[in-house]
Amino acid sequence: MAGTVCAMPSYEQVKAQYRASDVILLDRNGQPLQRLRTDYQGRRGDWLAIGDISPAFQEAVLLSEDKRFYSHDGIDWRAIGAAAWDIVTGHGRRGASTVTMQLTGLIDEPYQRRPQGRSLRQKIDQMLLARELEHHWSKPQILEAYLNLVSFRGELVGVDALARVLFQKHASGLNARESALAAVMLRGPNASPKLLGQRSCALLRQMEQPQECEGLAAFVRASLRRVAARRADSQGLAPHFARWVMEQEHPQPGARLKTSLDADLQRFAIQSMQRHLQALKAGNIGDGAVVVFDNATGQVLAYVGSSGELSSSAWVDHVRARRQAGSTLKPFLYSQAIEQERLTAVSLLEDGPLGLPTGNGLYIPQNYDKRFSGWVSVRTALASSLNIPAVRTLALVTPDAFQQRLVNLGLPLDRTGDFYGYSLALGSADVSLLTLGNAYRALANEGRYSPPAYLPAASGAESSSTVVSPAAAWIVGDILSDRHARARTFGLDSPLATRFWTAVKTGTSKDMRDNWCMGWSQRYTVGVWVGNSSGASMRDVSGVSGAGPIWHDIMNFLHRRVDSKQPEAPAGVVARHVVFDSGLEPARTDYFVGDTAVSTVRARRELKSAAALPSIASPVGGTIVALDPDIPPENQKLLLQAKALAAGDADAVQWRVDGRPAGTGGRLMWTPWPGRHNVELLDAEGRVRDSAAIEVRGAALKSLTSRPRG
Repeated sequence: MAGTVCAMPSYEQVKAQYRASDVILLDRNGQPLQRLRTDYQGRRGDWLAIGDISPAFQEAVLLSEDKRFYSHDGIDWRAIGAAAWDIVTGHGRRGASTVTMQLTGLIDEPYQRRPQGRSLRQKIDQMLLARELEHHWSKPQILEAYLNLVSFRGELVGVDALARVLFQKHASGLNARESALAAVMLRGPNASPKLLGQRSCALLRQMEQPQECEGLAAFVRASLRRVAARRADSQGLAPHFARWVMEQEHPQPGARLKTSLDADLQRFAIQSMQRHLQALKAGNIGDGAVVVFDNATGQVLAYVGSSGELSSSAWVDHVRARRQAGSTLKPFLYSQAIEQERLTAVSLLEDGPLGLPTGNGLYIPQNYDKRFSGWVSVRTALASSLNIPAVRTLALVTPDAFQQRLVNLGLPLDRTGDFYGYSLALGSADVSLLTLGNAYRALANEGRYSPPAYLPAASGAESSSTVVSPAAAWIVGDILSDRHARARTFGLDSPLATRFWTAVKTGTSKDMRDNWCMGWSQRYTVGVWVGNSSGASMRDVSGVSGAGPIWHDIMNFLHRRVDSKQPEAPAGVVARHVVFDSGLEPARTDYFVGDTAVSTVRARRELKSAAALPSIASPVGGTIVALDPDIPPENQKLLLQAKALAAGDADAVQWRVDGRPAGTGGRLMWTPWPGRHNVELLDAEGRVRDSAAIEVRGAALKSLTSRPRG
């Protein structure tokens, strides 16, 4: 027996070896963030000190299991004698195991009770071990270990799990009724509610609390319905972040893992998002997500994956869910064009009607407000988020080159540039808030990309790579911080304006399904998404009114004590005072890459007079027209329409199709026929001012009377 006794662990060893069934994630300062269960063999809470357990609960357990706990030395001979007499007289079977004896089975597997019971030898050994345990452990240590290790009902193990789940409170607050019910579960974990109620009432009388028997049956039934309930009063600030970390780290049950999150910032981000979404209920918005990065290290400081109770899909991680990016991809496009010296911040782009032929027909982009601004600079086009200039820029960069740039920035584009086509400039690709926010962090870091980090000591600086040239990244940041440049679309006073330096961009996807606000300060990058997990469209909500206020709140919180100043321009950036010819835009100091600097921006003469020249508004070059063979040809017409007509020219312009006169006037209904055609617009003097190549498709028509004879 000596060898067996020596093998019994000490109190300190048992406590150190205890493992909760949850992993506890801590923030960067050690504050609890989230409990996440990883062990499903049993539901164990934290190890509680005896002083943190309700005295009423201790009394109930000892009255039910071991009345003379504090007076015996591990073996209750009076209880053993009474149990033996019951067996002899046939009055049933009374248990005689003390709390200490039961504890030996909890900490040493060979002495655990089996369904078939214990042999006489095992019982004797257990009694001897209990006496040795009493010699090495104090009574409070024995009771504390027992209450933390014993099973109650179902998968509930230990007093912390019991109290937090079954009674939805801390173990220090268990009252007499709760304590009595818990104590009688030890004798019959699977007993019926009726039997548990009877035993609880009997125990309450022993505790001199008979009045607690009133309504006890209903209390027992209600409590047992919570046997698999969520743990109450548990830290739950970052459930989606916790799952993301668990996928990477795989910590053991009971581990306490310190992460990069800031609990105070996380709490504020949750509150801000829920407050603003409540105010936007009329706009049909139920979901949102927030991510915050430290620019230098890439550490994630806040990660809010859901709007919680406001969401019908609260467990969907919207930080990692993929959604259409909208206009949030434009900064990467313009930075690529500036880096390649195809454009500068003062280059002029036409914000006017545009049609681009594609393999699937004609691509005709529109601005958010359905209006055109004419000739605008790159600075104005990007800051005011104009769509048509962005598409013209993509035509210069090419979709394939832009797609590759986005992939290098960590965005999950798994198709070629040709697949996305020109719509990629307007964010037709699906991205996640996590990857998009980290790509914006690359712009904040002068074009250096590194993966995000979730541990406080981690930093992506060692594995960073330069994806965007520092000069181009800085110029784009300067544009996105220019409230005057974005005033055309957003005004001077909007949630995008902060009292300190920030660069910010909004985005809205097709059909108002997704709303983004992405931006950075000197130290932090903040990304916000709002919308609906179901994909339902929002109503009358834009980036400024939807995600923008949340972004503004979080930026203010981050800089409540710390200022943000614009970083110094890197080598290769040249400043120059620029004047625009004809007052297209106000004179200003702007920035250039290398030798692309200019002092004067002049529109070419033909561009300045283009508005006075007639041109074809419809059909646009590349248009494909499909004829229906079941509709009479005379009922199938194609509108030929001119634009930019001076006074008196509406009746004087002429139309030719394939070199043959087709009619006159600013609007003409023309009957098409199958084949490829060249449509020309002539002015009053017979000069060709515009042309458009189109294709008419269709089966042989029932009547070709309208087709010209040659």
